[in-house]
Amino acid sequence: MSAGKIMASMIVLSALLAGLAVYYLQVYGFYTPVDEAAGAAELHAVADDMQPIPLAVTEFRGIDAESSPLRYRSCFRITDMSALENARPFDGATPLVGPNWFSCFSAKALTADLESGAATAYLGQSEIHPDVDRVIAVYPDGRAFAWHQINDKTPERGVMD
Repeated sequence: MSAGKIMASMIVLSALLAGLAVYYLQVYGFYTPVDEAAGAAELHAVADDMQPIPLAVTEFRGIDAESSPLRYRSCFRITDMSALENARPFDGATPLVGPNWFSCFSAKALTADLESGAATAYLGQSEIHPDVDRVIAVYPDGRAFAWHQINDKTPERGVMD
């Protein structure tokens, strides 16, 4: 085998290993589970007067990553739906696609249900990170899902650069 073939093989092998490493880190590596007790305790909606409304939840599952404020996803069940009576609706809710292995969260199904009215989106927390809001989508049976979404910085919201 010539030196050129050895070098080409090493380059191809290095590129393959780098590609596999990037794939693993993006799909699995940075995500960590959100502790059920802490994650469920932090969930609330925002009332029309911008005051937090604590949500009583069960069956909480969540993931997050420190590498991006947009990687948060959670699935849970709200036990007291009356808490959402004065909650602020969220216009323009766009669930972000999560990793395939987090099977309880389907951005495609949530998007379709939000568009059809089968689910309703509420503001969960404004500015949970700079320029990022937490959005909660709720079904009438109490199933709920949350994610982080880049917010709209308009003067009407009172947020200015």
